[in-house]
Amino acid sequence: MGKSWILYKKLHRWPGLIISFILFYYGITGIIMNHRELLSGVDLNRNILPDNYLYKNWNNAALKGDLIINHDSILVFGNIGVWLTDSSFRKYTSFNSGFPAGSDNRKIFDLHRTKNGDLYAAAFSGLYGYDNNSESWHKFNTGTDEKRFTGLESIGDTIFAVNRSYLFKGISRAINTDFTQIMLPPPPGYEHKVTLFETIWQIHSGEILGLPGKIYVDILGIVIIFLSATGIIYFFSPGWIKRRLKHGKKAVRLIKTGRWSLFWHNKAGAWTFILLILLFLTGMFLRPPLLIAIGEAEILPLKYSNLDQPNPWYDKLRDILYDPGRDLLLLSAYDGVYYMNTRELMPVEFKNQPPVSIMGINVFENSGDGDYLIGSFTGLFTWNPERPEIYNLATGALYNGTARGRPVGDYLITGILKDAADNLYMVDYDLGVQSLDNNLRFPGMPENVIRDSNISLWGACLEIHTGRIYENLAGDFYILIVPLCGIAGITVVISGYILWRRKYRKKGYDNVL
Repeated sequence: MGKSWILYKKLHRWPGLIISFILFYYGITGIIMNHRELLSGVDLNRNILPDNYLYKNWNNAALKGDLIINHDSILVFGNIGVWLTDSSFRKYTSFNSGFPAGSDNRKIFDLHRTKNGDLYAAAFSGLYGYDNNSESWHKFNTGTDEKRFTGLESIGDTIFAVNRSYLFKGISRAINTDFTQIMLPPPPGYEHKVTLFETIWQIHSGEILGLPGKIYVDILGIVIIFLSATGIIYFFSPGWIKRRLKHGKKAVRLIKTGRWSLFWHNKAGAWTFILLILLFLTGMFLRPPLLIAIGEAEILPLKYSNLDQPNPWYDKLRDILYDPGRDLLLLSAYDGVYYMNTRELMPVEFKNQPPVSIMGINVFENSGDGDYLIGSFTGLFTWNPERPEIYNLATGALYNGTARGRPVGDYLITGILKDAADNLYMVDYDLGVQSLDNNLRFPGMPENVIRDSNISLWGACLEIHTGRIYENLAGDFYILIVPLCGIAGITVVISGYILWRRKYRKKGYDNVL
């Protein structure tokens, strides 16, 4: 075997030791992330995380928008749920009664009040109506497996809602509203394709094969944890054994543990090495910089997979807006903005598209005179589909970029707020609430809201799994953590398999320790 044996051993031994500690928590966080709904009621205190995860000035997507009820009653909403405040935005009372426990379950994407005063909420955990008698939210049974609702709008007494795949329509009757699910027809020129990003995402999570696929990935996560633990034990066993023997102590149990660890480490790795390579490889493409390479690509859905859906809008819808001036309903989708007649509900794509980050739209509002406010991690803009000029509200200049904006711009917009005097504030993910008028300052986040606003277990695991939790330590280089770990993991798995094929499979493990 000669030099090649030494090379494979070096590639597996030391990189394997280092990556084992990292892969250990990747396995744990990956399993948790695969069951978001099941664990949605479990929260963690933000104080145990780095300082950048603490709420300061309404950052970290704490707020997405507000709804003015009257001159001194305003509802604000976002990742913190729903809170009632006054016109000065200083005193806050929780308006979250009726939502299930857990910050994930009260993550609000939209809040809407109809002309007759009925109040509705589009939340991660479902579609809700407010019961004035019990002063709590009531969840509607919409008959869909997709719980995440993202937008609300009304025309007269008709209320519209969208989740990620369907339009819902009903007559506004508060908590007694009956919603009908509508699968929208495909737009003109539609091709039955899905994004390469979502395909890779669902392969990585196993969702592409439904529940059996997710269980399969859970098992791979357990295998990763097992390989990490047994690899660490085997690495340190010889040293532990030598020290015990040197001091005249018995080492039989350590020897047996080391041999057992090596045997099952080799077996588990040999049985799953191809699946592990696929898991590591797909994970690398779900984060920048490799994400940028696949962000715009589309492919045919894999036959008989979870993505091979008859619904042309499966997992594409993001928000809905009514334009009374044009009498049109607008849909924001993953691949652009569409309009449709309020009676025929036939979506048609606008030829002139606004700039929206690949990470999705966060602001979709009327701004008057036929213009719309468009906000995402690319920035905050005024857009009119009938004019080529797009104005950047955050910088005060014309926008010169493309419609599918780069993943992040100068401002990471997560929402907008409007006070009783019609002053507009943008909400930046990092900076929090920022006034578009330099003479105005939005009040800070009160302690009672901070105390009641934790981070979900799933959210904390996402930050660990994507490497973002190391941003304070590594700066912008944190984006390289995932691809580097992926490369290291693939290298360790391949070198380990070759070692097993060339030595341990033939000679066994009895003479190793």
